Amino acid sequence: MTDRRLAPLTALSTLARRPRVGGTLTPPLRQPATPVVTGRSRLIDNAVYSAGRRVATPASLAESREELAGGEERMAWLGLYRPEPHELGELAELYDLPELAVEDAIKAHQRPKFERYGKTLFVVLKAARYRDEVEEVEFGELHLFLGPDFAVTVRHSESPDLSRVRRRLESEPALLAKGSEAVLYATLDAVVDGYRPVVDGLANDIDEIETEVFRGDPGVSRRIYELSQEVLEFQRAAQPLTGILAAITAGFDKYGVDEELRSYLRDVADHVTQVNERVEAFRLQLRDILTVNATLVAQRQNDEIRELTEASIAQGEEVKKISAWAAILFAPTLVGTVYGMNFQDMPELAWHLGYPLALLLMIAVSVVLYLVFKRRDWI
Repeated sequence: MTDRRLAPLTALSTLARRPRVGGTLTPPLRQPATPVVTGRSRLIDNAVYSAGRRVATPASLAESREELAGGEERMAWLGLYRPEPHELGELAELYDLPELAVEDAIKAHQRPKFERYGKTLFVVLKAARYRDEVEEVEFGELHLFLGPDFAVTVRHSESPDLSRVRRRLESEPALLAKGSEAVLYATLDAVVDGYRPVVDGLANDIDEIETEVFRGDPGVSRRIYELSQEVLEFQRAAQPLTGILAAITAGFDKYGVDEELRSYLRDVADHVTQVNERVEAFRLQLRDILTVNATLVAQRQNDEIRELTEASIAQGEEVKKISAWAAILFAPTLVGTVYGMNFQDMPELAWHLGYPLALLLMIAVSVVLYLVFKRRDWI
């Protein structure tokens, strides 16, 4: 590593050596119930193992490095929760971590990936958990630095619960004795196991959406869209694991990975494949549901338009009938109104046939209008 690349990390480590407000880190317990907090950072656990058994719980990051010199085949496992940049700078200086990987761990919001820097592995994983109370998927980010004698986990979210991973490995010293690859396997296994409740929750949501679609729920379109976005986000978290595990598998022989760990990692790869297959099926199913919902909405709209059209036509028929009868009744009304004015000099007023002629005229006009409207189906 050149001096240019060391410069940023040296600056970070300089910050780490400055006095901290509120005192130094309190030495963590063997299995702390709550994280040790310094400002915004949290050192969850700091342990050194020999032959898979904890032999020391150092009080600081520097002490864990010193403990590694206490015997052969020792491994330090440090777990941090949202550490501050100066802490990662100190770690980078103590364990010669790659600068680019440390920058990624500081910024977070990285895609899942697997990178090898000499003897150091850098792995980014996306954890997920299903929150049933709000029916949403919550995503988290986890970074791992793995070397021949150390494992550093940097967690930027509440999930996964790495204390369970540590307890599991400490309960199986033979597995933990296999080194940092065992930490990588157990962490991958925990992340993938966390995907199963998410898959079940999404499957349940899709079943509910199908019911709402055929029930005609007006808000189902929005829920389909939101769930589709969650499935896509979940797919972006889980799908890269296939490539990550393939890259790990490809290096089995070159880096002499233990046979037992190989079988465990293959099992994780199988579970990832199953998850990805179900997530892809969810994506296609939601696409089909969205199409069906659009068809049903269009059909309901067509039915409403047809009903409105039929009502409009029926109303038009009634208006025609009313208009026809109004016209028929208008003719005798007009004649009767004119002759009802009683002016002395009106034609036929003194004629004894004038009255019958007026009645006959009113009837004739009415009959003619009736026949005209009847012929045109207005009546």
